[in-house]
Amino acid sequence: MKLENDPGIDRLDSVYIIGNGVIGKALAVALSLNGKNVTILRGSVDGAETFHKRIQVETGNGTWEADIRISSISCFERLNGIILLTNKSFGNRRLAEKLRSKVGQSPIVFLQNGLNIEDSFTELGFTNLYRCVLLATSQAAAEDKVRFRLVAASPIGVINGSEKMLTNIVEQLTTSIFSFRAEPDIQPVIWKKVISNCLFNSICPLLETDNGVFRRNEAALEIGKKVIRECLSVARESGIQLTEDEVLENVLNISALSDGQKISTYQDILNGRETEIDSMNLAIADAAERLGIPVPITSLLGTLTKTKSEIFRGVE
Repeated sequence: MKLENDPGIDRLDSVYIIGNGVIGKALAVALSLNGKNVTILRGSVDGAETFHKRIQVETGNGTWEADIRISSISCFERLNGIILLTNKSFGNRRLAEKLRSKVGQSPIVFLQNGLNIEDSFTELGFTNLYRCVLLATSQAAAEDKVRFRLVAASPIGVINGSEKMLTNIVEQLTTSIFSFRAEPDIQPVIWKKVISNCLFNSICPLLETDNGVFRRNEAALEIGKKVIRECLSVARESGIQLTEDEVLENVLNISALSDGQKISTYQDILNGRETEIDSMNLAIADAAERLGIPVPITSLLGTLTKTKSEIFRGVE
């Protein structure tokens, strides 16, 4: 269908998923089976041939599969539909430049980890920006098969857009496999997830262990509590009201649900890929420096994680 330049449009049947990772694949299958015209776009690949690939998603209720179109952004003059960003957030600056002339009024939904990851888009004047905090886990089972677990409906909120479009996006994206909900105040949700990620994405890789460490090891949990306290001091000065108990509860729930699973940053390090630590610990540290708040543990853990990543990637 043709998307009009009207954020109040009733239907958005075409969905473009930028990022060919495990979350993108799970979404593509779920939406395709729900009747959407889905295309996975590889954001870092230009001019590649468009092809179809059979992708499987294994859930607790069975295995689902669909033939998904795989292409690249450069193959499209316009992207008319919902645009979902599941790529690593460190690529957002270059991605915003690529999308600048292609999206018009099409809504963009960020399904990425990190603080202020949408800044590259707002600085370039994008409108219709929405932020999702994923409450799901997914990992590769094979090249074209992922294991997916829905924890709860993932909240989506407005960064720069309308409540009407937000409602529409949630309706269009929600399926029996992967569900979403509208969140009227997304910033505290973002901060709670980012603070939790500051623990998992630095302590776990540095200890070379899985996500379950915080429910098994008291020493690791104590380090995590210190990080939470530092991050909360920055959050409060930024106008975000969260308590230590609610963040700690979130960490322990994630630790229990993903016991035995390696966090994405640890997997990236082991596979010689760049990590998103700049949008987590180091983003909190940058915000803390601007506010004059000391966060020595959070900053050190982030720096060590980034250094470890660079060593594994052979970056001098």
